[in-house]
Amino acid sequence: MRNLKLTLAYDGTDFSGWQIQPERSTIQGSLASAIGRITGEKVLPQGSGRTDAGVHALEQVATVATESVIPAANLAIALNDILPAAIRVLDVREVAPGFHARKSSRAKSYRYRMYRNTVCPPFLARYVWHYPYPLNEDAMCTAAPLVEGEHDFSSFAAVDPERGLDGDQHSNVRRVFSSTWRRDGHEFIYEVRGNGFLHHMVRNLVGTFLLVGKGTLEPEDVIKILRAKNRSVAGATAPGSGLCLVSVEYNESEM
Repeated sequence: MRNLKLTLAYDGTDFSGWQIQPERSTIQGSLASAIGRITGEKVLPQGSGRTDAGVHALEQVATVATESVIPAANLAIALNDILPAAIRVLDVREVAPGFHARKSSRAKSYRYRMYRNTVCPPFLARYVWHYPYPLNEDAMCTAAPLVEGEHDFSSFAAVDPERGLDGDQHSNVRRVFSSTWRRDGHEFIYEVRGNGFLHHMVRNLVGTFLLVGKGTLEPEDVIKILRAKNRSVAGATAPGSGLCLVSVEYNESEM
């Protein structure tokens, strides 16, 4: 039995997220089907985390156990011949038996893109949240670092059974290593890096920072929201289109 690490990129617009669901098109389901067609095995690739419907990835990682002897490089080519054009396998490599895409991850980075100009170019519309309305961007920049550190992020977790994007069903405590907003032309971009993220956590953070930008909240109110551990006191969930999983980090020694 071989343990394979697959690195993927995808446009999540037309998919119902990562996790396989009956009668719905998902990234995990598409990948499992493609592997099955090639190897004849029934497998369920395990991802580093569950991206939501409409969310994209520049670098998602999955692991899969297989008895196939197909060389890793050849498997990558075969998968890209079968998978929808919106999903690409960037790399396949054999890793240690104990390596797991989710359990072995040390950090993940997400990016949220907000397009601020009056008219959003059609070629960007699938990958940004078009928000041309007035915002105090400086206040949002001040608020973002206030969520850094280890906290119970219950106020920013989706109110549903899927507690953790990284699969942890027991705790809403996560450590955020960095949290920043920056301008890049017409885009206002939120970047966050942490050891794990709850379901909708990044999108709920963006929705809350938006309230700071609109003047509904002061930057320091973000700390009060964190301490409340109550989803109802935070902002609305930002659209999935603007969110992208940028990278997943591992210790090379564990691979």
